[in-house]
Amino acid sequence: MEIKIVKQILEWNEDVSDAVKATLSEKKVCLVNVMGSPGAGKTSLITDIINRLRDTLRIGVIEGDIAGAIDADKIDKMGIPVVQLQTDGACHIEAMSIQHMLSFFDLENIDVLFVENIGNLVCPAEFNIGEDFRVAILSVPEGDDKVEKYPLMFATTDALVMNKYDMLPYFEFDDKRVEQNVLDLNGKAKVFRVSTKTGEGAAEFASWLSERIAVKIKS
Repeated sequence: MEIKIVKQILEWNEDVSDAVKATLSEKKVCLVNVMGSPGAGKTSLITDIINRLRDTLRIGVIEGDIAGAIDADKIDKMGIPVVQLQTDGACHIEAMSIQHMLSFFDLENIDVLFVENIGNLVCPAEFNIGEDFRVAILSVPEGDDKVEKYPLMFATTDALVMNKYDMLPYFEFDDKRVEQNVLDLNGKAKVFRVSTKTGEGAAEFASWLSERIAVKIKS
């Protein structure tokens, strides 16, 4: 019975996800789902992207957190439209929440919406939210075994960002192992080595993302 209920929930979520995607497609808005563990650097990556792309793209952000509004406050201070989504304990964001959040944005004046999903390597990967692209973040301090332990997150992503790459000398982290594990699961994934602290790899990632967004909103 529990398996049947979960299946029904997932099917219902897919229907709403399709509706979100249709709405955003009509408005020429790209939705990017940013996922990773707590502390992986999701907010830092999003703020870095904002600084690099805000002159060419109109950006909005949905900040997902179990509680609090710390990250949303950071985005708001940058002058970027942001809505805080609090899940009150839920370990992921569902498409219905995104559908509700869209009404808080002037979609006529947005090119791309970034969604910072709940810090978790399991549940967020199971739920489509109407996104056009998925970005998974794995930071060096987390360890190089996470792709093998949490394969779904990395099997469904369009890009893997190995973040905090400046810390590589201080941890036993085999970046080549991580890259190969991802490509074995998902040969189409693009892998980036990034440090938002030093800027290493950040421009390359932002450029790749910008090109993907531009193609989507022009289609």
